[in-house]
Amino acid sequence: MTNENKAVLPLQNEKVSMQYRHHKLAEAAVQREILEHGRNGSDTMVPFQQKLSESGLYPLHPTGIQIFQLNVGKVCNQVCRHCHVDAGPDRREVMSRDTMRQCLAVLQQHPEFSVVDITGGAPEMNPHFRWFVEEVSKLNRKVMVRCNLTIILANKSYHDLPQFYKEHGVEVVSSLPFYTQDRTDRQRGEGVFEDSIKALQWLNDVGYGYENSGLVLNLVFNPAGAFLSPPQAQLEREYRKALLDNYGIRFNALFAITNLPISRYLDYLLQSGNYEKYMDKLVKAFNPVAAAGVMCRNTISVGWDGFLYDCDFNQMLDLKVSTAAKHISSFDAMALNSREIVVCQHCYGCTAGAGSSCGGAVT
Repeated sequence: MTNENKAVLPLQNEKVSMQYRHHKLAEAAVQREILEHGRNGSDTMVPFQQKLSESGLYPLHPTGIQIFQLNVGKVCNQVCRHCHVDAGPDRREVMSRDTMRQCLAVLQQHPEFSVVDITGGAPEMNPHFRWFVEEVSKLNRKVMVRCNLTIILANKSYHDLPQFYKEHGVEVVSSLPFYTQDRTDRQRGEGVFEDSIKALQWLNDVGYGYENSGLVLNLVFNPAGAFLSPPQAQLEREYRKALLDNYGIRFNALFAITNLPISRYLDYLLQSGNYEKYMDKLVKAFNPVAAAGVMCRNTISVGWDGFLYDCDFNQMLDLKVSTAAKHISSFDAMALNSREIVVCQHCYGCTAGAGSSCGGAVT
């Protein structure tokens, strides 16, 4: 399976997280060591810091925090093969209501944080999720929820999520790896495509995805193998035609997001013999324009336990912000807006080609 043309994620059959299996890559320090020095400690890849320096971007600094992103927990109803969170039903890490209250206090103090981006795991599985969305919606902020779609059908208690989202004006960002069953189920598990299509139809039924409805439904594409995404605009046209023609589904936009070599996707790259090739692709595709627009420059990421990170990827590698205050309880906006952003070799994933962010391509 070392041939990159055949480097497609194998059928997902592990039903538990790497942490549950005591896999060595469940440790962030082990992942960081591989990223910095290669699997055998003899990596000669150009340091990301050097690439930034050559582009006049090092050290990397924020342009001003606008997006307040929260990872409210690692529990999820799925165990996807590419997941950088190592989320799953066996995970128990969830953000407490006290930590959410601290986040709300920060948001009240900083109206310039105009977007609240809620992710997980499956964020809906946090027992305080709905309360938090209700409270944030009172602050007149744009609220985004990253939904895996299948959670809507996972249990009757989640069946009303489309209506809940509508009532609170939530922008729904939904994962759909591809517009065909085989490629989606290969990445996310058997039956995921069918449930995802049904969930999208339910969202359409309450008005999501229609132009001028005010109810935004965006989709996310992740490559199902050791390769980079095709052009985002091209993919969006293909998705739009296939989903409308075959299932009557409408959506607003498609985000193409590069898989970063973290957690389960890093494990896949190593097991399939594609790690070095994939990293070489990322390095060769480095785009200084994309680097200038990376999401960590206008985002702060809050972990389930309240610790602060430059982005959700740094969070999973336990690379906390460089400021003295590293927890939401001692939030220092001035220091965070002037901090030096922590970078590592995985950052090549956000600067390759057209770039990649939680909102898709950068350039």
